[in-house]
This record gives sequence, structure tokens and C-alpha cells, in this order.
Amino acid sequence: MIIKKLKLENIRSYEKAEIDFSLGSTLLAGDIGTGKTSILLAIEFALFGLQPGQRGSYLLKNGEKEGKVILEIEVDNKNIIIERGLKASSKGISQSNSSIIIDNNREELSTTELKNRVIKILNYPKEFVKKTNILYRFTVYTPQEEMKQIILEESELRLDTLRHIFGIDKYKRIKENSQLITLKLREIIRNYEGQISKLEEDKIRKEKKKEDLEKLKDNLKREQAIFESKKEIRKKLEEELKKLEEKIKEKEKYEREAEKIKVMLVGKNELINSLNKEKKTIDKEISELNKIKFSEQEFEKLKKEKKNLEEEKENANKKYLEILSKINSIKAKDQEIKKLREQISSLRVCPTCLQEVKEDYKVYILNNFDDTLIALKKQQEENEIERKKQSKILEEITNKINNLDKRISELNLIKLRLKNIEEKKERIENINKEIIQANKDVEMLNEQMRNLLQASSEFKKYEIIYEQKNSSLKQSLQEEKNSEIFIAEIKKEIELTLSLIAEIEKEIEAKEKIKEKLNYIKDIENWMSTDFIELINFTEKNIMLKLIEEFSKLFNEWFNILVPENFSTRLDETFTPIIEQNGYQLDYEYMSGGERTAVALAYRLALNQMINSLHSKIKTKDVIILDEPTDGFSEQQLDKMREVFSQLNTKQLIIVSHENKMEDFVENIINFKKENGISKIEKKS
Repeated sequence: MIIKKLKLENIRSYEKAEIDFSLGSTLLAGDIGTGKTSILLAIEFALFGLQPGQRGSYLLKNGEKEGKVILEIEVDNKNIIIERGLKASSKGISQSNSSIIIDNNREELSTTELKNRVIKILNYPKEFVKKTNILYRFTVYTPQEEMKQIILEESELRLDTLRHIFGIDKYKRIKENSQLITLKLREIIRNYEGQISKLEEDKIRKEKKKEDLEKLKDNLKREQAIFESKKEIRKKLEEELKKLEEKIKEKEKYEREAEKIKVMLVGKNELINSLNKEKKTIDKEISELNKIKFSEQEFEKLKKEKKNLEEEKENANKKYLEILSKINSIKAKDQEIKKLREQISSLRVCPTCLQEVKEDYKVYILNNFDDTLIALKKQQEENEIERKKQSKILEEITNKINNLDKRISELNLIKLRLKNIEEKKERIENINKEIIQANKDVEMLNEQMRNLLQASSEFKKYEIIYEQKNSSLKQSLQEEKNSEIFIAEIKKEIELTLSLIAEIEKEIEAKEKIKEKLNYIKDIENWMSTDFIELINFTEKNIMLKLIEEFSKLFNEWFNILVPENFSTRLDETFTPIIEQNGYQLDYEYMSGGERTAVALAYRLALNQMINSLHSKIKTKDVIILDEPTDGFSEQQLDKMREVFSQLNTKQLIIVSHENKMEDFVENIINFKKENGISKIEKKS
């Protein structure tokens, strides 16, 4: 990665600023508080956004609502522009719009998406995505005071941090995970042991069920033999019953014939009774008809009288309709005059001549209408009286006709009845003949009935024998059914026993497999808790010794460049710097300010080289940022910085310092100043 350009807007003490960075060494020069460190913080913010625990107010200019940072970098010959914004609201200051432009292709991303993209571009390991920028801090930019703090902090905390940076914290995680796995394996072992605890009992139970099965099979053979014997008895009884049924069918045949004759006798007797009753009824009817008197002259006279009355009714009805027509005509005329009177009553102007109608003329006309209405009412009353009179006449004629109809119908009925006397006499003769024949048939049927009953009685004994045999068959069938049910129960019990044996065998098989797994897991657990952990400890120890050896060597080289005195330096097993002089170990707290700075810078540069070596594919190896690396240095130590810079072997070196002498050691200088609280870039040389 090469930093090319940085643009700021409302960031810390900057309103607007733009800085171009060159290859080689560049010094950000200026007095303390002119805004040099703000440039480094802005670069880090552009790459990774706000860090956990970092507040937006730390970067956004006081009193401003919005701010942004635009960073232009080059990675693998690709030009990349990253933009991040800050926005103030009632809830506080948060990150706002963020985007990335790669070879002129712009993408709007969320703050997290942008960080993930940058981590991928820089080829940082994925485990650094959700963590602080520790890899960037230890390889590119670490404030000098922060490096001193790393040296002074608790050894265990420092060791954990470096484990993570060097990528060997995985061994600690492996051991922790191994312990978790071992605990889980032991839990599985206990679970498996619980599952196979009754394995031997299951095997004993299986053998017991096999013995029960053999007993059931013996019972089944014995019961099947009994069943076959009962079946033979039942078949023999069925054959005997079949022969008896044929005899009983002959008896039933005679009985059915006798029953038919019985029905026929009932029919014949009912016929004789019916004929006698009919004969008696006809005799009575003839006797009564002989008493009836009928006058043909009276019958014709009544028919003529009815015809005359019907003609008279027709004439009366015509007259009644004429009166109704007059009444309706008068009603229509009355309505018409009333309507016309109402129209004239409301008339003001004549519709024909359009002249005003005089009141006396209207009165005259209305009086004429009233006279006409009175005359019509009188006619209506006269016609109504006439209508009622005519209606009464019609009613009287209708009543007379109805009375005549009734009498004519009676005479007509008598005439018809008298006509049937001869027919009835003839029917009586026929009835007498039918009664004689029916009596002969009854005698013949009674004789047949006696013969059939005698034949049927001869087969009566077979019914008694049939009942006895049938009772025996029912008992035999029940015994056969009971035997069959018992056989089915034995078969069901055999089936259930076989199923239970199969189930037990399945359980035993499953438990045997679990037992195999248990032995296998026990071997794994034993291996993990002993051999594997020892191997990890051995590997970790050797890697740590190698890292400490390499780190100590680099640290010693850089420290000897910065401090010309005769010091002996090394790192202990917790990566804590050990400084010795004349055989005595020096306490870091009691060293001079320049010596402490030299320790921190040497530690920083050694750490940079170690990390870049271990993470050889990261894209930030070509840039180093040193923030006030010479704090407390003597003139002699400052002169040594030229040698330090020459040995760094990096494409881009950015140094923040207020030491004027540093200007002689770099290729590019950017000067900063502050006016009225606003940081500005003064010049670039």
C-alpha cells in the first residue's frame, strides 16, 4: 500500500485541507499542537472507521454537524479512493456515508462493509475483521506512547496481544478448545456408558425369550392337533344334518301344500259369504225399487219449466247490464264535470282570448256546473234503485232454477234405478249357481288337506333328531372356534415374542456399536488429554522460543543503533525487554527519557519486521508511520536516526516530529501551523 492523497473536512482542528504524499521519506513538521497527529488519525479512520470505544467527537471538529475524510491509496497498481463521513445528531456523533472507488468504479457501502472490503484489499487475516486495527497499529502506525504502554503493561496481557499478532494464540485456543472437546468427550463417554449399562441384562433377557418361544411352538403343535380332531367331528355332524334337512324339507313341502289349500279354503268360504251377502243386498234393493213411483209427465213438465226460467233469466241479466252501463256513464260524466269545474275555479285569464276572466262570469259558469252535477246525482240515485230491483229479480229466478235442477236430478236418478231391476234379478240367479260350485270345491279341498297332514305327521320324528344333532353341531363349532382362537392367541404371542427378540437383538446390536464408539472415544479422549496437549505445548514452546530469539535479535540490533553505550538487551519469555549494563539489569522506569524512547522505538521496529515477516502477504509492508519517534533523544541519538531511516528499507516512510534536525534526514517535508485554532498546511518542500 502507498498513501497518495488525504482530504479533510471539519476533522479535529482542520476546516478544509488536502495533502499529497510522495514515495520515500516524508516529514510532517511543525510545533506541538499544530495538527500533525490528526493527519495520522484521519488516515486510520479512513481505512477502518471508528474503533471500539472511540467516539466520533474525538475526530469531528467542535461545533460542526458534518465532517469527512477522503483517502487515496495505491494497492497492487490499483488506484483506490476511500471516503468516510461523520454526522452529529441529538443522539451523538456517528459514522455516516461511506464509499470506495476502485479504478473509477464507485460503490456505496455501510461502515462495516467498507471495513471488510479494506481488510480484504490489505490482505489482512480474516480474524482481524471484527477486532481493533492491532495489525495496522503494530506494522504501520503506533503512537510512541502507546508502544511504551505495551512495554509497561502486565506481561500476561502483552503476551496475549503478541500471541494474537504473531498468530500463535491459536495454540492457546487449541488447548482451550481441546479441554472443551475433552469435557464433551467425557460427557459422551458417561452418556454411552449409561446407554450400555444393561447390555448383559439384555443378553440374558434375549435367551429367556428364546426359551419362551420354544415352549409356545410346542403348545401350538399340540393345540393344532386338537383343532383338527374337532374339525373332523364337526364335518361328520354337518353331513348327518344335511341328510336330516332333506327329510325335513319333504315334511315342509307337505306343510306348504297344506298351507296353500288352507288359504284356498279361506278364499272359497269368503267367496260363499260374499255371494250370500250380495244376494241379500240385491233382494232388498229390488223390494225397495218396487215401492218407488215415477211420473214421466211430471219429469218432462219440470224440464220445460226450467227452460222457460233460463230464458227469463237471460233477459233479466241483459237489462241488469244496461243499468250498470248507465251508472258507469253517469259516474264518468260526474268526474269530468268536477275536474272542469276545478280548472275554471282557478282560472284567471282566458286561454283562448288571453283576456281576464270576470268573477261574475266564473260564478255563472260554476252555477251551471253545479246544476248539472245535481241532475246527474238524481239520475244516479234512480238508476241505483232500478239496479237493486233488477238484481233481486235475477236472484229469485236463479233460486227457482236451482230448485228445479234439484228435483229433475232426483227424478232422473229414480228413473235410472228402476231401469236396473231386471239386471239385478239376473245377477241373483248367477249368484245361486256360484254358491253351489263353491261348496263343492270346499269339500274337495278338505279331503286334500286331510291327506297332506297325515303324510306330514310321518316326518315329524326327523325334526326331533335334527334338533339334537344341530345342538351337538353348535357345541362342536364353539369348541372348534375356541380352539382356533387359542391357536391364534398362541401365534400372536409367538409373533410378539419374535418381535421382542428382534427388538432386544436390535438394542444389543445398537449397544454393541455404542460400545465400539465408547472404546474409540475413550482412546481419543485419552490421546487428546495426554499426547495431543503435550504436542501442542511442545510446539507452542518451540515456536515461542524461536519468536523470542528472532525478536530479541532484531530488538538488540535496533537498540544498539539508537543507544551507543555498552548495553546488553534481550527479551524474556513474556516478550518483556531486559536491559543490562555492566552485569546489572536496569529498571525501565529508572532509565532516561531518551533511553525509554529508544527501547520503545527499537521494540516497535523489531515488532514491525517480525509481523511483516510472519504475515508476508499483507499489503501494508511498504509504508511505516512514526509518530514523535525521538521524544527525549539527545543530539547524538538524533544523529543516529539517519542510520535508522536508511536501514528501514521501505517504499514510504511518514514521520511526525517537531525536531528541526529531522528535516536533514528526509526527502520531503510538509509544514503545519495553527492560526486562531485552525490547522493549516504552510508549505511543502
